[in-house]
Amino acid sequence: MRLVSLTAAALALAVAVAAAPSIVFAHPKLVNAMPAVNATVGKANAISLTFSEDLVGPLSGVDLVMTGMPGMADHKPMPIKGITAKANGKILSVALPRPLPTGSYMLSWHAVAADQHRVEGSYTFTVR
Repeated sequence: MRLVSLTAAALALAVAVAAAPSIVFAHPKLVNAMPAVNATVGKANAISLTFSEDLVGPLSGVDLVMTGMPGMADHKPMPIKGITAKANGKILSVALPRPLPTGSYMLSWHAVAADQHRVEGSYTFTVR
């Protein structure tokens, strides 16, 4: 009986040790975005990104670029200035200086969690 208990305890410890790196060193993944990935929205007053892990605020952020403007086929990508990103737990909130004008946009984000590994991604959305 004692041998079975020790074997079970050793097995449980081995499983816990094997699983620990994936728990402790999990990288943040984007799980929700507003505006949503590839969405068309009527207004965009703010942007909110939700990740799978708590973020390290000073190391996480975004860049926003207007990639297309109605009536201007040769419009070069234009970075949107004056945006601020603030992390609070798993949410990265982006304040815009004013609502985004009609056009298409690319949001590039970078997120850092407790493991200090920077993860990056991007997506597009359109404002009508």
